[in-house]
Amino acid sequence: MLPAGARLTRRDEFASTIRRGRRAGRTRLVVHLDVNPNPVLAPRAGFVVSKAVGNAVVRHRVTRRLRHLVADRLDALPPGAMLVVRALPPAATATSRELGADLDSGLRKAGAR
Repeated sequence: MLPAGARLTRRDEFASTIRRGRRAGRTRLVVHLDVNPNPVLAPRAGFVVSKAVGNAVVRHRVTRRLRHLVADRLDALPPGAMLVVRALPPAATATSRELGADLDSGLRKAGAR
């Protein structure tokens, strides 16, 4: 579970991360990473899982899996980083291992530029 201080909660935080961050698209998700120059803040993450992914039960299941996967990788992000993970419809049928592989690949690509 992500602690409250590690979550993106406001619309403007999501919008600025998506607009200014580096994007890496994968089969099941899209990663937006904005490396904030403020090293005082801890890295934070947020999730976008639209109705295109499935009904409420499916969307919450995908969100829980992504939240668990990101919590394990949050310490690897630079201080002040803001991460938005947007699930695509194939995420509904993906296993946690597949989501983790896409997340790792997306984070590598978004951080490498």
